[in-house]
Amino acid sequence: MLSTSKTSSDKAGEFDQPLLRSSPHRLTLRTNFLWTLSGNVVYAGCQWGMLVVLAKLSTPQLVGEFALALAITAPIVLGAGLSLRSVQATDAASEYAFGDYLLVRLLTTIAAGVVIVGIVWSSDYGWHTAAIILVVGLAKGFESVSDIFYGLLQQHERMDRIALSMMIKGPLSLVALGAAIYLSGDLLLGVCGLAAAWLLLLIVYDVRNGASVLKATSNSELASLKFDSALARRLQLSWRPRALMTLMLLALPVGIVMALISFNANIPRYFIERHLGTWDLGIFAAVAYPLAAGATVVNALGQSAVPRLARYYADEDYRAFSSLMRRLLCLGLAIGTGGILLIWLAGRPVLLLLYRPEYSDRVGIFLWLGLAAGIGYVASFLGYAMTAARYFRAQLPVFLIATLVTAAGCAVLVPRYQLSGAAIAMILAAICQVIGSAAVTTHALRSQRVK
Repeated sequence: MLSTSKTSSDKAGEFDQPLLRSSPHRLTLRTNFLWTLSGNVVYAGCQWGMLVVLAKLSTPQLVGEFALALAITAPIVLGAGLSLRSVQATDAASEYAFGDYLLVRLLTTIAAGVVIVGIVWSSDYGWHTAAIILVVGLAKGFESVSDIFYGLLQQHERMDRIALSMMIKGPLSLVALGAAIYLSGDLLLGVCGLAAAWLLLLIVYDVRNGASVLKATSNSELASLKFDSALARRLQLSWRPRALMTLMLLALPVGIVMALISFNANIPRYFIERHLGTWDLGIFAAVAYPLAAGATVVNALGQSAVPRLARYYADEDYRAFSSLMRRLLCLGLAIGTGGILLIWLAGRPVLLLLYRPEYSDRVGIFLWLGLAAGIGYVASFLGYAMTAARYFRAQLPVFLIATLVTAAGCAVLVPRYQLSGAAIAMILAAICQVIGSAAVTTHALRSQRVK
């Protein structure tokens, strides 16, 4: 049955009203979006700046080595993270304590580190490249722990504090990496500076910020938990094997999905590095990165909206859920279309402005990647809808098919069409993802309405 108890008020101003049944400290959806967008823009801009620094001060081969390190470590760390932030942000009934999420994340991050070490040990990379991969993996581990504190803040709709952390992290990362590259020309020293910056932010800002939120929102339900120290008490850390195992099993499907998403995004890089080398991989990574601007807006919208979508779905207010999703999908389509038009009209000048002349000759690849990104924006919003409905297992076949399409497409197209073939394979996978995600979201709504 469709609940209509709050449909009229939500439709009147769902972007302006704070979430019902929330604490007065929660922010409105519009405010959360603006904060999230600001934080993501600053952070994405600084990440882009790191790539520009590498491209300006070094060769495409060095850019390719950095991209390779990310391509190897990111899927492992993201997959091991089990997408706990999404599970945490949509835990509208507070089924698990924050300490449960944090302990699971720490255990899985350590496991991810062991896997990365094993891959590097068994590979034939030189010591310098292997060291770069290991240090990048360490940095991603620190980032993964910070992410669980972001999930706590997102759950309480305090995206402003996440944004402030990202606004600090972005410039700090850019300065650490850029200064090391400029002074030494050594990428290994640059990623060491990056890892140190992320660890510093985690200790000084994210942990303390999370503890203060927990102190303000603690309740009598935590009295049954046993704590061994003041910090453990503040972070709700308590060893509860049954709860940890249940949480891991709940999050496992979505963790596999996140690994597939990251793996899918990096499959073209694996094929390019194998068939064309790190020089062409550096070109591909640099040309693709400006499209992160659109993804920044999409992710800001999705991260801000997913707690509210989860509440609408839990409260059986499917009309409000559908209304908000339609707005998000229209925005995703508009962002993608605008990006394609910009590349069509000014793709070459943009690449020439950002990088060296050898990058600006690849405007055709830039356009193909823009089309793939535009379709991907729509797919991302549908992914947030599936997560808000807590359809975790149903996402597995969707992203597995998309991953297989990407791999098959790259295997056939990269040797023949080189970088353009990789971009075309990404387009085909994005189309499959949209179709599958739309089918799951539609089923989630229809299956509840008929109850």
